[in-house]
Amino acid sequence: MTQLTKQTSGYPRISERYIKYRLKEENIKMIRVEYTDLNGVNRSKLLPVDMIDHVFEEGISFCTAIMSMSFDNKIAEVDYIEENNYDDFKIFADPSTFKILPHIDNTALLLGDLYHNGEKMKQSPRWFLKRMIREYQKLGYNPISANELEFFLFNRKKDGGFVPYTNKAGNCYTSDYRIDPNQFLGKMTETFKEMDFQVLYMNHEFYPGQYEYNWKHGSVLRNADEGVLFKGISKEIAHQNNLFITYMAKPLDDNGGSGGHFHFSIEDIVSGENLFYDRDKEDGMSELMHNFAAGILKHAKALTAFLAPTINCYKRFQPNSFAPYYIGWGYDNRTAFLRVPKERGGATRLEVRAGSAAANPYLALASILAAGLDGIKNELEPEPISEEDLYYQDIDERERVPKSLELALAALKKDQWLKECAGHDLVDNFVKLKELEVNKFFNSVTDWEWDFYAYHV
Repeated sequence: MTQLTKQTSGYPRISERYIKYRLKEENIKMIRVEYTDLNGVNRSKLLPVDMIDHVFEEGISFCTAIMSMSFDNKIAEVDYIEENNYDDFKIFADPSTFKILPHIDNTALLLGDLYHNGEKMKQSPRWFLKRMIREYQKLGYNPISANELEFFLFNRKKDGGFVPYTNKAGNCYTSDYRIDPNQFLGKMTETFKEMDFQVLYMNHEFYPGQYEYNWKHGSVLRNADEGVLFKGISKEIAHQNNLFITYMAKPLDDNGGSGGHFHFSIEDIVSGENLFYDRDKEDGMSELMHNFAAGILKHAKALTAFLAPTINCYKRFQPNSFAPYYIGWGYDNRTAFLRVPKERGGATRLEVRAGSAAANPYLALASILAAGLDGIKNELEPEPISEEDLYYQDIDERERVPKSLELALAALKKDQWLKECAGHDLVDNFVKLKELEVNKFFNSVTDWEWDFYAYHV
């Protein structure tokens, strides 16, 4: 199968022969072959090690219905899948993603790419991202990204409930016994470093039991691969330690939300020079950076469907929440949809702050690249950059971040550019899957409704 170059993928080339050597050397008995569906859920099959040739040459089969399955096992009515009678697709392992899992005995993992009827599967989030990377390559660019991923960590109670791992306020940006009394987070970080994840550092976030991991800037594909694996594997490690991790955007009423912030720059594919930096401009930002920003702002409403893909995500978009409320961009401004950090030179970059921790990293990164590509190809110019608090400045003149998943999906359905970039089949599948989720919510009675209305009404 065709692979991206190391410069684009961010991985060193690994041969199938080398993998077989490592499997024998490390006494590996089981192989987990994994991919990520449209909901961002990691799906996999566990195979005995003697199936290693099969995962590269024959592929492993899955039913296409899994791509239209909601979190509650309901199947969305997706034309492409129904027309093919819920047949099989196959996953072929990508050798460059080979990992030995330190937290599971004698087990290795491989991510893979999806094929349906011998062709790249149209609904595959990873293929969407690879296509966008190639579009930038054609222009002589190498897109670079880094993730900031937040989550809440809980202790499990004997009655089945959960309490935050730390329960005191004021621990933001601390890293001692107050935020990791059982040294769990340090051990988890060591596990990911052992797997050669490009994790930069970890810190306690704003709310009790909330944490953030930051990645080094590098390949967008590797960044996405590590993002999806980090979310799944961290939950496994927490479970092994009688803890629970969630990447819900807003899991608790009284606390804020968990973001998934994405930093972007573009390098010259030959020289590696950061093309977002222009030393001759007063603000240090190149025309290319302005074009990219303009594309993000133009498609912001539709992008939000991929960046905030659950109903719960929209409870995070509130004033004074460090999440965007209005669409705009600003210098080192954490109230903006799009932030321009202070650093210049090789560190010149944009940060998309609308992302939720619940986002599928492949879809989030690919859709941001798609929006930026519109700005670059059509030389779009962004609105004037703001130096004010975007929660309160000129609010009558600004467009709001969509108030609900339903509104974000409506914007996505109207956005022809994003639909062309992602592929109509992927967008149709994603929208119908999410509309199933919306309908389920509107037909469910919440505890809040009972508590608020039942006695008085």
